Amino acid sequence: MIPFDQRICGLGEGALWHPQRRELFWFDITGKRLMARSPETGVAREWALAEMCSAAAWIDAGRLLIASEMALAVFTLETGAIDPLEPLEADNKRTRSNDGRADPWGGFWIGTMGKSAEPGAGAIYRYYGGQLRRLFDGISIPNAICFAPDRTCAYFADTARATLYRVALDAAGWPAREPEVFVDFTAFGLRPDGAVTMADGSLRVALWGAGAVISVSATGEIGGRITLPAPNTTCPAFGGTDFATLFCTSATQGLSAEALAKAPLSGATFEVQGAGQGKPEPAFRLQPTGDDT
Repeated sequence: MIPFDQRICGLGEGALWHPQRRELFWFDITGKRLMARSPETGVAREWALAEMCSAAAWIDAGRLLIASEMALAVFTLETGAIDPLEPLEADNKRTRSNDGRADPWGGFWIGTMGKSAEPGAGAIYRYYGGQLRRLFDGISIPNAICFAPDRTCAYFADTARATLYRVALDAAGWPAREPEVFVDFTAFGLRPDGAVTMADGSLRVALWGAGAVISVSATGEIGGRITLPAPNTTCPAFGGTDFATLFCTSATQGLSAEALAKAPLSGATFEVQGAGQGKPEPAFRLQPTGDDT
């Protein structure tokens, strides 16, 4: 397989297809880089970052919301300027951001974790209407944040617990009940990483350590998998002209020299055509109206 992008990331994460720019963005967390590539033009870009950053949402054609070690900020693509928006565990130097995604109301969910994946050191927050609210704590490695197309629920995973959770949402996008176990991956010996929901409400989940993206139905049944030539697959995204192209980041982190020799494309970013019907990601709204789609 020829990767979509052959630049190697220590910890590739946060894949985001920008529907207005028709461009894929992602991060190398440990390399402190924001990266981008257009599949139509082949043009690749890269921005050096002062902190580890992990996730993003698009605001408009020229700006992203990005999550760093200590804050949420607005990133201007043309200039590389970063304008802080909201502190994120800024008083805790032992944690950083990890997985995150815009929700259908124009808010942003973001997970934090210990920089050495300390058990229970992380949490999941929602930033909406100018306020950051902690939703869940005691999480070790937050991942797989995504939302049902009908807005009824959100999903998230704790990779360390090999568990994918589902939580019901109210009409404003806030949790209506406590999270429930949606898929227990321990029975399959798998560890869920990033995830995205499809147009039909199913999920595609990257598997850390298994080199694959697996399908999960809207009722929690595990389906087929797409195998990729990198053991530590991290974050899927769907894009392209018809949102049928799967993109997926990967990592070299945690792999021995022997494992890297067997999988030299580890850390690259991959694409698979015709991998299912995805959907556009919603924009993050600096001033949400409550009816954003």
